[in-house]
Amino acid sequence: MRAIVIREPGGPEVLELREVDTPAPSRGEVRVRVRATAVNRADVLQRLGRYPAPADAPADIPGLEIAGEVDAVGPGVAELARGDRVFGLVGGGGYAEHVVVQERCLARIPEAMPFADAAAVPEAFVTAWDALVTQCRLSAGEWVLVHAAGSGVGTAAVQIANAIGARAVGTVRTPQKVGRARELGLQEAIVVEGGRFADEVLARTAGQGVDVVLELVGGAYVAEDLACVAPRARVVVVGTMGGAQVGLDLGTLLRKRIELRGTVLRSRPLEEKILAGLTLARHIAPLFASGAFRPVVDRVLPLARAADAHRLMQNNDSFGKLVLEV
Repeated sequence: MRAIVIREPGGPEVLELREVDTPAPSRGEVRVRVRATAVNRADVLQRLGRYPAPADAPADIPGLEIAGEVDAVGPGVAELARGDRVFGLVGGGGYAEHVVVQERCLARIPEAMPFADAAAVPEAFVTAWDALVTQCRLSAGEWVLVHAAGSGVGTAAVQIANAIGARAVGTVRTPQKVGRARELGLQEAIVVEGGRFADEVLARTAGQGVDVVLELVGGAYVAEDLACVAPRARVVVVGTMGGAQVGLDLGTLLRKRIELRGTVLRSRPLEEKILAGLTLARHIAPLFASGAFRPVVDRVLPLARAADAHRLMQNNDSFGKLVLEV
């Protein structure tokens, strides 16, 4: 099969299209003929040698989410069959024509959804749903601060908040992203300059502060988060592209009784990845079928142009997901 292989740690130019062995499914697994995959920050970090793949995934083929058709089933598979259109999260190996996945980690694609749109869904929406709904218990009427509101996870979080009845305020780096974020349901948009946003968040929420923060940047943003949250707020750190080290005012943390947590999906054990697949099937896919959610795709490129997609992501020029057709 064809796959994008990381030749060695480095820039986008180390991504090479090669012929590699086609995997075979084991017990409980299916093989998916991948039709589309999407680019994530984790793929960039893996390419740089800063985020190794888990033991059950290819070490040199990136890709955390896929959409395609089941083309082979292993022993004991009961819920899926050849020809089923599926999408879901994988530990790696998504930049390839075939990937092997535990069947319960996958969900059926809504009938009218194209593969390119489906590939833009799993990582963004499962990450945002798990962080906001499952872990932070976001409720109707609450304020949620979504950083990087134009990113894949950010655009998913805005839609989830809107569907719940929460009120979303988001940060972006460029004014050009404000209008598109508002179309998704973002109520307040802040263009961050100099890394400061706390005072503006308080102003936009009439001094109340936010109840939940989806922290996709990390670094100095976390200290600003604590300055603009309401008492008993929940802050979940999902990304650290802005830095992994930060100084915190623990007095504020204690006084406001803030919950501060970190989360990651890729390294979770299989049973938790199955729960993520069930979340996609039971809670997220039906909302795409009804039209309440919609995928946000910046552009679609062929698999051979994976390096170009990585460059676009690193330049922060995209809004939503960058998709690779396989």
